[in-house]
Amino acid sequence: MRNYYDESDVRRLVDHLADRIRTEFHPGDQFNIVGIRTRGEVIAQRLARRLENAGYIHFGRGVLDVTLYRDDLSEIGPRPMVRPTHLDISIDNLPLLLVDDVVFTGRSARSALDLLADFGRPSAIRLAVLVDRGGREIPIQPDFVGLTLSDVPMDHRVNVRLFETDGRDEISVEPRS
Repeated sequence: MRNYYDESDVRRLVDHLADRIRTEFHPGDQFNIVGIRTRGEVIAQRLARRLENAGYIHFGRGVLDVTLYRDDLSEIGPRPMVRPTHLDISIDNLPLLLVDDVVFTGRSARSALDLLADFGRPSAIRLAVLVDRGGREIPIQPDFVGLTLSDVPMDHRVNVRLFETDGRDEISVEPRS
């Protein structure tokens, strides 16, 4: 199993994701791109730039903080950091592209779906993730995947670091500390 991906790999994976998304959404389509904080937000921004460069102009953008919607909130700690959700767009009756960095158990995506339901009802929701590491605990499957890592041991983490939040772009598979 490869356990490290550098800046050029991350760039290539985001490009691959954008290419896959363009197969489902067309330049004239109206839709929304919503990132899950924190790194899903960054990947959503990067995807939006790539789509804009390809002639897409009819999409709204938003950001979700799913912290308070998580079913494992008690495991996060006594004072979880909650940041604002920005969803100043209409999501009713429009397709929505939900973006996250890693899908593992599916619980973050489920939390995002619960939060989205408080804001409206998209006509369809598609999930795009930079890394799918397998290991679902609930039936959530991404529609668009940059990298599939199917052999990550359960006692390891997939760490996505992005320049905007971490000062560098990389993906690493490391033992949990």
